This record gives sequence, C-alpha cells and structure tokens, in this order.
Amino acid sequence: MNKQTMAKHEAKATIIKAMAHPTRLLIIEELSKQEHCVCELTEMVGADTSTVSKHLAILKNAGIVTDEKRSQMVYYSLIMPCTLNFLSCLDNVILERAKEHLAMVG
Repeated sequence: MNKQTMAKHEAKATIIKAMAHPTRLLIIEELSKQEHCVCELTEMVGADTSTVSKHLAILKNAGIVTDEKRSQMVYYSLIMPCTLNFLSCLDNVILERAKEHLAMVG
C-alpha cells in the first residue's frame, strides 16, 4: 500500500475511533438534532462536565463537531452529518442480527 492510501485509511480510522464510545455516539445523536452547551450534554449523558468535555474534545479533534463560544457558554454542533448515515447503517445491521438470533431460538 502506498503512503497516500495508507494516510487516507489512517485518517478514516481516526474518525471511526473517535466515534467508538457509547457516550460519544449519544453526543453525536443529540447534536444531530440541535446544538447544545456542555452543561446540557452533561445532563443528557449523566456524567461530570470534565468527562463530557474530554469526549467533546475527541469529537472536535476528529472533525465531527465544532464549538462556538458565546459569552461564558460554549455550544457544540455537528459538522459531519454523514455520520448519521453510518449510524443508521449500524442500526440496520443490529436489527438484522437480532432477527437472525430470534429465528435461531424460535
């Protein structure tokens, strides 16, 4: 594999790794509906502000979300809406696997 192809795959893997946590998936889904401040996301996730901020930093570094400071508050929004297509694909795979498991036991 040449260097350019390898770099492209590494960049994709970085994005996928950033999404590979249940809390970050929840954050992505919530931000797909509307922007939120850290305090709102903290309440939704049920974790402390520091933990949610670390998750947001990972998503931001991967280019999935962006932030905007307004006064004392920082608001986050989804800038990579195509992730929702990927998550929808995962939902379909999970549903199909569940159907297969049910067919085996029923």
